[in-house]
This record gives sequence, C-alpha cells and structure tokens, in this order.
Amino acid sequence: MKPTLLAIFAHPDDESFGVGGTLAKYTANGTRVVLACATRGEAGEISDPALATPETLGAVREAELRAACAALGVAELRFLGYRDSGMAGTPENDDPRCYHRADPEAATRQLVGLIREVKPQVVLTFEPGGGYGHPDHIAVSRYTTAAFDLAGNPQAFPEAGPAWQPQRLFYTAIPRSFFLQMRDRMRALGLDTSEFDHFDVERRSFSDDQITAIVDVSAQVDAKWAALRCHRTQFGPDNLFRRLPEELMRQMMAHEYFAQARPTPPDGAPKSDDLLAA
Repeated sequence: MKPTLLAIFAHPDDESFGVGGTLAKYTANGTRVVLACATRGEAGEISDPALATPETLGAVREAELRAACAALGVAELRFLGYRDSGMAGTPENDDPRCYHRADPEAATRQLVGLIREVKPQVVLTFEPGGGYGHPDHIAVSRYTTAAFDLAGNPQAFPEAGPAWQPQRLFYTAIPRSFFLQMRDRMRALGLDTSEFDHFDVERRSFSDDQITAIVDVSAQVDAKWAALRCHRTQFGPDNLFRRLPEELMRQMMAHEYFAQARPTPPDGAPKSDDLLAA
C-alpha cells in the first residue's frame, strides 16, 4: 500500500501558498496525497471584479482550487462544507454556517472520520496561531489536532469508522529567518519594505529552533508557481508575491518549513527533509 499524506486547510489557496511544493513533491514520488478544504473561501477578496462577484466567489474559488490541485498533481480533494468566516471582526464572523462557529465536537468528529477513511501516515495543517490569525486557520488547526489525537482511539466516535492512528502531525511553520531574509533581499534590490515594518514577525513566525523539517521543493517551484496563479481572485497584481522579482520569489519558495506536533520530537533531534521518514 502506498503511503498517504493528508493535508487539511481552511480555504482555497492555503494549500498553494503554504505547502504547494511539498504536495507536488510527494505526488510526484508516488505518495497518495489527499487535500481537505474546510470552506470555499466565500469571504475572500476579489482581485478583479471581472472574475467573480460576492455571490459567485465560492464557486469561482472552488474552480480555482481544482485547477491548482491539477497543477500540483493532487488527485483527491474533499470539501468539508463550511462557510468562510472572513477576517476577525467582520460580519461574516457572525454567520452560523462559518467554520470558526462550528460545533467543536461535530467538526472534530468529521475529521476523525476523514482520517479513518483516508488512513494517512502523515497529517498536515496550520500551526495553532493560523499563520496570521485568521479565525478559520485557527479553527482548522484546533480541530485537526484534536482529530489526530482521537482517530486512533476506538472509544472515540465509534460511528466514524474503525480506529486509525496516523504516525505524525506537522504544522506549517514559517521561521523568523525567512521573513528577515526576505526583507534583507528586498532592501538589497532597492525595493519597498514598508509592509515588513508593520508586520509582527515575532507573533507570525516560529523561532528557527522550533522547525523540525525543511523540505527542499526547488524542483517543484514551477508547479507551485502555476498553482498560485490558478488562484486569480486572490493572487492579483497587487499581491506582494506578484510585485517582487520572480527570481527572488523562486529562491524564497524553494524550501517549505514544518514543526512536528505529534509526537513531540526529542530535544536536539536533527531536522528532517522527509515528512514520511520514520
């Protein structure tokens, strides 16, 4: 049986920005990769009004995600059926259908059932802070972590299928050095770094010693870039990635970073370059 990697994220485009290279790398080497997306991104931005309206955005972003999966080689995509919660403090936060307002037990049970059905060796999701604090990112991290811990317990949600315990849970985790290197390279090129002056690097990144795995995806940069470009409503000309020189972005996208959450790795363990390595 081929190994399986299950990635669980909140919105279309989360998979490409965060772990697109990793997903492409593992699909290319024969690993079964399954992507689960909690929402269809109905509350996201619209970079060009010709692409979507607020009423059609969910369907448009679903199509964008399917195109991105094709670019990455991901053949299995599951939607969890919730509505995008929008950014904290917005009216979308109050919609009872949104993911961060989901019943925690029901949301966890759903993911336990998914894990037991898919039977992954490795699960990927956001770190607990959700990268930049988006309510749905925080929610999917919390529910995925809880489901990982319960999926192997036959007493937990027996109606969700036979118990299955994945081997490892990884959080996507951007190290502080990444942001600092990006700012320094932008300065060296004479580019505007004002966005970084207002960016809380301490809160939105991991210390480098918390990173337990660094995956070299330099051979997958083309696939990752193609997947990003599929998300046209979110990846407009004003996006920071689009405004930077492509060569700089290719260099910065050549590695993806993870922190192993389960089981806790021993102190001093060397950084891995393979999420599936025992």
